[in-house]
Amino acid sequence: MSPRELDLSKIWLFSTSSARDLRTIRRALEEVTVPPGRELCEQGTIGREFFLIVEGQAAVRRNNRKVATLGPGQYFGEMALLDRRPRSATVTSETDMTLLVLGQRQFNGILDAVPALSRKLLAAMATRLREADDRAMANI
Repeated sequence: MSPRELDLSKIWLFSTSSARDLRTIRRALEEVTVPPGRELCEQGTIGREFFLIVEGQAAVRRNNRKVATLGPGQYFGEMALLDRRPRSATVTSETDMTLLVLGQRQFNGILDAVPALSRKLLAAMATRLREADDRAMANI
């Protein structure tokens, strides 16, 4: 299946979006393919893109320690676009990957055009924060 044929409504982040909103989102996305070993974003640098994984997997490293593996349907890069602070992790492709990418301007435009998406992103970030808190408490 071509990424342009990907049913965005099957991805949790977009699952409650209307057909009209999905068309708006799809028009803003840029399809990118990368080989294994490509650094997609670097911890400490300013973020300029949001990434949605269509195919393949990526490693997430914080302070050179692998903390997660991401695969199809997952996304990353939104935090740096939302708060305009440096990236909190480095993400590197582990396999050939197909990604859908939004630049800062397109990301902001979609959040303005599809307000429900902002709520979904906030819910996802709250979940990530709670999981990080749980991990920190387990290490005390």
